[in-house]
Amino acid sequence: MAEKHEGFTADERAAMKERAKELKAESKRASAAAKAAEAERDLLEKIAEMPDQDRVLAERFHRIVTEVAPELAPKTWYGMPAYNNEDGKPVCFFQSAAKFKSRYATIGFSDHARLDDGDMWPVYYAVADLGEAEAARIAELVKRAVG
Repeated sequence: MAEKHEGFTADERAAMKERAKELKAESKRASAAAKAAEAERDLLEKIAEMPDQDRVLAERFHRIVTEVAPELAPKTWYGMPAYNNEDGKPVCFFQSAAKFKSRYATIGFSDHARLDDGDMWPVYYAVADLGEAEAARIAELVKRAVG
């Protein structure tokens, strides 16, 4: 018998609550510089809270994005690290495996990323490890996404 759908999962509800908290905190910040500094601090705190395997991947992703696309603004988005364009729209993000009880972390690109390639292209990537080859590929994707 099929399982009855009762609405959002507990993880989805928690993510929505995180997003509401983020929006409330953003509205209370004073200057643009203060908002940017506090947003990055919030992002780094969320990364620090992650289990070791996710934390290492998220830290590496953060370094890659901030090095190759310093114009993207780090902030949290549904409680996960994200990087916004000049219009405040998320371009790329990291999803912890532990948060959603997945077997791998995910790096994703939103519709604001400029990755278009014909009529179909990938926007989510499963990440089990971030070696040099994977880091180079992510750096290339982030550059294209903002280019």
